[in-house]
Amino acid sequence: MPSQKIETGHQDVVHDVSMDYYGKRLATSSSDATIKIIGINGSSHQHLATLSGHQGPIWEVAWAHPMFGSMLASCGYDGKVIIWKEGSKPDDWTQAHVFNEHKSSVNSIAWAPHELGLCLACGSSDGNISVFTARADGGWDASKIDQAHPVGVTSISWAPALAPGALVGSGPLDPVQKLASGGCDNTVKVWKLYNGNWKMDCFPALQMHADWVRDVAWAPNLGLPKSTIASASQDGTVVIWTVTKEGDQWAGKVLYDFKTPVWRVTWSLTGNILAVADGNDNITLWKEAVDGEWQQVTTVEP
Repeated sequence: MPSQKIETGHQDVVHDVSMDYYGKRLATSSSDATIKIIGINGSSHQHLATLSGHQGPIWEVAWAHPMFGSMLASCGYDGKVIIWKEGSKPDDWTQAHVFNEHKSSVNSIAWAPHELGLCLACGSSDGNISVFTARADGGWDASKIDQAHPVGVTSISWAPALAPGALVGSGPLDPVQKLASGGCDNTVKVWKLYNGNWKMDCFPALQMHADWVRDVAWAPNLGLPKSTIASASQDGTVVIWTVTKEGDQWAGKVLYDFKTPVWRVTWSLTGNILAVADGNDNITLWKEAVDGEWQQVTTVEP
């Protein structure tokens, strides 16, 4: 598929781009304090809506699973998390809910796997992670991981809801509720929900980075017993963390030293390809070889 250039119409830096479940619409967020919704149709695109509600840069936008309707979440420097809902008329968006729980910038948001219901995790510079779960009556329950990374949370990612090694259709299984987080303390941490309380699930914290962790991404599981997390850092490295089975220690391996800050890591839907965005404006794709070594498969041309 040939790449296409999309004019977003933003007046300032674009911080995040998120494609909806069907690949038909993009949401973009910017320092101009707006979100743009852009329709994609083959090689053409059109501006559908501009959403305003934040006071300051908007760091991330995320689409909810379509089983919950047409919904977006956004987070920004103003400490707010906004849930946007599309009305009965297409491109007519309203603020369905605004969370003001955080005292400083909310840097990262992530919707839980849909098996866990409508549930959003948020990481903030105040050091805390909050998890909001929608109730049947339209309200939201909030739980919190206090001082997850005391100097600031930069990124969060949910584990797949299906336990590693479990096969679809192998009988009823309780969905897994786990999160990975990265922070300004240079560590990656794993959290698990036990009896309604979030507890750290890795001891000690995962530490191989020498500077801020900028992004974490939990890989989809491929029916294998192991779990995999990728982390990207200001120090220029991407680390692949794996644990072979529940309760074992996580082991880290440097994928590559990019010699420039690494901003984003994203897994393919099948979990076997990792996309890396670095400070030199390069996007590279990586794949694990049979011998366990990671190899670059391609560079995405801008």
